[in-house]
Amino acid sequence: MNTIFYIQTHGPGLYEFTRDVTNWVEERAGDLGGDGLLTLFVRHTSCSLLIQENADAEVQTDLHNFFARLVPPTSDPSMSYLTHTYEGPDDMPAHIKAALLPQSCTIPTITGQLALGTWQGIYLFEHRNAPHQRQVVAHLA
Repeated sequence: MNTIFYIQTHGPGLYEFTRDVTNWVEERAGDLGGDGLLTLFVRHTSCSLLIQENADAEVQTDLHNFFARLVPPTSDPSMSYLTHTYEGPDDMPAHIKAALLPQSCTIPTITGQLALGTWQGIYLFEHRNAPHQRQVVAHLA
């Protein structure tokens, strides 16, 4: 079973979509007998997927700030060696961040439920400044 989740972003940061995925899996769990494996894959090269803590919003803020500091925009003098700049000063840094972070993840399902830990959530990590509608493909088997 497959579907596509559409996630609207409004600039850099982490966007949780755990509830959407959970609802979709629960609606289809009976077709699999309850146990299975969910694969998520983002169809873009300037954002990432993460399973991360969802209890304290400071975690998402700190992750965003860390990667912004690790890979600043091309307008920063330390990034003057980059040549892919015609899509804006955030584009190539977004590709670098996406190369460092995953574009897919797998999550087991047990008796029709995602086997996430107590504090885990599923996030799209947007690395671009402009708003985007991102697509995350889900496959449940």
